[in-house]
Amino acid sequence: VQLQACGGGLVQPGGSLRLSCTASAHIFQVNNMGWYRQAPGKQRELVASIWKDGKNTYYAGSVKGRFTISRDSAKNSVSLQMNSLKPEDTAVYYCNVQPPLAPYWGQGTLVTVSS
Repeated sequence: VQLQACGGGLVQPGGSLRLSCTASAHIFQVNNMGWYRQAPGKQRELVASIWKDGKNTYYAGSVKGRFTISRDSAKNSVSLQMNSLKPEDTAVYYCNVQPPLAPYWGQGTLVTVSS
């Protein structure tokens, strides 16, 4: 069962995007959730994660203060609000449980930050 991220696109530096991902209840409700990204030529990295109770979050240093992860238990969804985007945020973004499980990797959604 792959988790599909959506909401990517082309945005200018300084702009904003909101990514979202919906999972089945049996995945969402018992797992911490994470957003990951893979830039061209680089390894996939964890960008942000949120505990299953929604009370704790983690952010990579490069996005702290600009990105916000949230989860909606009623919709079994996790979102990533990305503000003040920079060209170095350009990547394919994925959602998965945290720590990630191979079967859940979807195709991701491409975020391109460029003028």
